[in-house]
Amino acid sequence: MSLAGMGAPISSTPAFTIPSLIASVTVTERAAVKAQSLLASKGHPDGMLRVFVVGGGCSGYQYGMAIATEADADDQVIEATGGVKVVVDRDSVPMISGAEIDYVEDLMKSGFTIYNPNATSSCACGSSFQTAGGGGTPRPRN
Repeated sequence: MSLAGMGAPISSTPAFTIPSLIASVTVTERAAVKAQSLLASKGHPDGMLRVFVVGGGCSGYQYGMAIATEADADDQVIEATGGVKVVVDRDSVPMISGAEIDYVEDLMKSGFTIYNPNATSSCACGSSFQTAGGGGTPRPRN
């Protein structure tokens, strides 16, 4: 998987194997509609949204997203709202399991946003975060 410009991957070889960790990622309807539109406009109507975590950023880790045309053997594929598929690599699963992907469009920012219960702190940029052994606090529901 090529992640040009996104910093070094968390690990190229796993330090240990997590036998049955399953990624649980929620995609809001707004994000699903935007993802479908984006995939179609880029010529990949059957493509997937790859979500990953890399080392770096202001707070230690940062999120990344890319269009995936296929999943790697150790990826997890999650079918979200409206048939959108989200691909998460094995190294990123523990960092983003339980997260919600939304699409925000307002005066200050437009783009995908990840609300992550594993993030105990994050930078104002919105794509950099830290975790702790106890996990973070989920985003309050409105």
